[in-house]
Amino acid sequence: MKRIVKRRLAGLGLALAAIVSATGAGLGQGVVRAQYGDWQMSCDTPPGASFEQCAIIQNVMAEDQPNVGLSVIVLRTADREARLLRVLAPLGVLLPNGLGLNVDGKDMGRVAFVRCLPNGCVAEVVLDDSLIETLSAGTDAIFVVFKTPEEGIGIPVSLNGFKDGFAQLP
Repeated sequence: MKRIVKRRLAGLGLALAAIVSATGAGLGQGVVRAQYGDWQMSCDTPPGASFEQCAIIQNVMAEDQPNVGLSVIVLRTADREARLLRVLAPLGVLLPNGLGLNVDGKDMGRVAFVRCLPNGCVAEVVLDDSLIETLSAGTDAIFVVFKTPEEGIGIPVSLNGFKDGFAQLP
């Protein structure tokens, strides 16, 4: 894998755009409520909703490929029944290979992209207790997108603050 260095994206705008696109609900301007290590909690009330929805978010980019970046979004569904991990990857990724995840050197498998939007393609997985524990106890995650069937690009995502941020999601 190519040498990739995490770099925070400037501004909250991209993170909010990612939430809006990934959730299908417009969250407007959103408010950053807290910082948990490398994760930010952002909250807003979707149009027509009677309560606000919050998500913990981390945006990362590949240093040597400025057009390859991810928005990693963790939230509870509006009905509070499920916990989701959504990743917004850039347009141009190879869709059939899906999105890979590696946590602290352990391959966690791949998940399919569910749809592409004007600002990127979305992969989504329901977080079960086992995966939440793995992410909470982990140090580093590497999300892998593919440009070709042979060329995977690993993008590191810090898990610093994930446990605390996840615990505070309403």
